[in-house]
Amino acid sequence: MNKSVFFERKSYLELLNKRVSGLKDNYRQNIAIIGDELVGKTSIIFKFLEKFQDPNIITLYFEARPESLNSFARRFIGILLYNFLLRSAMPLKEDLDFLIAKSEKYIPQTIEKIRLILNSLSKRKKINIFTDLNLLCELIHQETGKYCVVIFDEFQNLESINIATLYREWSKLLVTNKNTMYIIVSSMKFKTKNILSKNLSLLFGNFEVVTVEPFDIKVSEEYLLNRLEGVNISAPLKDFIVYFTGGYPLYLELVVNAILENKQMELCDILENMLFDSSGALNQRFSNYIKRFLDLSFANDYISILYLIASGRNKIKDIAHILRMQKKDFILRMNHLLELDAIARSGDFLKINDRVFNYWIKFVYQEKLHSLTFDARSQKAKLRDSLKSMIQEFLVNAQKPLVERMNELLRLFENEMVQMERKKVRLNHFREIKPLEFHSKVLKNGLIGRSQESLWIVAVKADLLTEDDIVEFSRECRRYRHKLQRKIIVTLKDIDMNTRLRALEEKIWTWDINSLNQILDLYSRPRVIA
Repeated sequence: MNKSVFFERKSYLELLNKRVSGLKDNYRQNIAIIGDELVGKTSIIFKFLEKFQDPNIITLYFEARPESLNSFARRFIGILLYNFLLRSAMPLKEDLDFLIAKSEKYIPQTIEKIRLILNSLSKRKKINIFTDLNLLCELIHQETGKYCVVIFDEFQNLESINIATLYREWSKLLVTNKNTMYIIVSSMKFKTKNILSKNLSLLFGNFEVVTVEPFDIKVSEEYLLNRLEGVNISAPLKDFIVYFTGGYPLYLELVVNAILENKQMELCDILENMLFDSSGALNQRFSNYIKRFLDLSFANDYISILYLIASGRNKIKDIAHILRMQKKDFILRMNHLLELDAIARSGDFLKINDRVFNYWIKFVYQEKLHSLTFDARSQKAKLRDSLKSMIQEFLVNAQKPLVERMNELLRLFENEMVQMERKKVRLNHFREIKPLEFHSKVLKNGLIGRSQESLWIVAVKADLLTEDDIVEFSRECRRYRHKLQRKIIVTLKDIDMNTRLRALEEKIWTWDINSLNQILDLYSRPRVIA
C-alpha cells in the first residue's frame, strides 16, 4: 500500500504502542506480525513509527534482504546509530563514519565495540557477528538507559546472509537481552510459524503472533465512502469492489485511484485495463509474481494446480485426478505451494487467498498461454465478457434473501471436510432440504436438511444475534428427535463473546458473515456483502 495512504488499523497500532511502551516497565513481549502480501503489514509499522514518540526508546526499522554479512552489519550499525542520534538537534547524514564520530562522545563503549566488529569483518572473522551486532542494543542501554526495539521486515531473508548459527544465536539473545524487544514481520506465514515453533520457541522471550487481515466489509465500505465521495458510482458496484478486492488495502487503493482518474469509464473497462494491459498495475504485479514459479522444477505442475484452483476445481482429490499425477507427487507439489503461501488448505479444499490474482490467472494468464493466434483484441473481449458476467452474477445474488442463498449453498455440499475456526466440519450431502419456519418472535426463517448421517437445522438472522436468540433456537430444535443434530445459526453481524459462549453451551454452531463467506469462497460462489 502506498505509504502516503493509510486507513483504520487502530487495533494493530494500539497493540504495538502498548507492547513497545511496556518495555520501560520491564515487560518485554516480542511480536511476530504475519499476513499475506499486500495486506498492509509494513504500512502499519510505518504508521506506528511515525506516531510513536518516546525519548527513552530507540526504534530500528530494518528491511531484511539478500546481501553479504558485511553489508548487513554496516546497515545494522548505521540504522542503530542514526536512530540513536535522531532526536538530537544536530543535522544527520546517512554516512557510517559520520554517525560513528558523532555518537562516540555519548556512547564510547558501544562505539568501541562497533569498531571491533568492523575490524573483524575486514579481517573476514565472521564468528558470532549476529550476536555482537544485537548486543550493541544492550550496550546502549548500559550507557544511556535507553531501550531498543528492533524491527526486522521480511525477517526470513536474514537466512540469505548465510549465518549458519543464526537461530541458535538469536534464541540465546531473546533470553538474555532483557532490554531489547524484537518485532519480526513476514509475508511467509507458513514458514514463519514453522520457524517460531521449531527454532525460536522459548519459555522466555517467545513471540506473540499477530495476523494482519484484509479490511473487513465494514471498513472496506467506509474506505470507499471516504475516497469516492462525490463520485457517481452506485452502492451495489461499491459492494462489488469490496468483493472483488477481498478487502486488500493495495487493491482497494489501485481501483479507487483508477476510478478517480477515469470518472467517465465504466468499472468493467477500468478493471479490464488494470488486469490485461501490459502497463496495467495489476497485470504487471501478477506477471512478476508468476515468474517465481516458472523458475522452479516442475513449473508446469505448479501452474496447472493454481489454474485448477482458480477455476473452481479445488478439491484435493479432484486436482490429482485431473492432472493424472501420482498421489505422492501431487502431495509434494501441493506442500511446496503451501510452504510458499501461494495457496492455503481448508480440509478437502485448496484455495488462493489473493482473489484478484485468482481471477487474473484464470481469465488473463491462461487465456494468453493457450491462445493460438495471440490476438490481444480477442483475448481482451473475452476478459470483458467474463468481467461483465462476474459483476452481473454478484448483483443478482446480492438481491436474493439470505435464506435463499443458504439453500443454494447447502445443495453444493458433498460430504467434504472444511476447517472453520480451528474445527473440522463435515459438510454433509443432503438428500432433502426444505424451508423452515420457527415459532419464535425473533427467529423467523430457516432450513432443515436431511442427510444419511444427520439432521441439519439452520436458522437465519440477518441482524444482531443475542443470547435470547440462542435460547429460543435451542428450544425450537428440541421439537426434532433426530439423535445427530447439527444446529446452526447464520447471522450477518459480528457475534459477541457472551453469545458465542452461550451457543457453545447449547452445542450450536454460529456462523457470522466471515464464516459464511469462507464457505462461499470454497464453492466459488459470490460473497455476501452486508
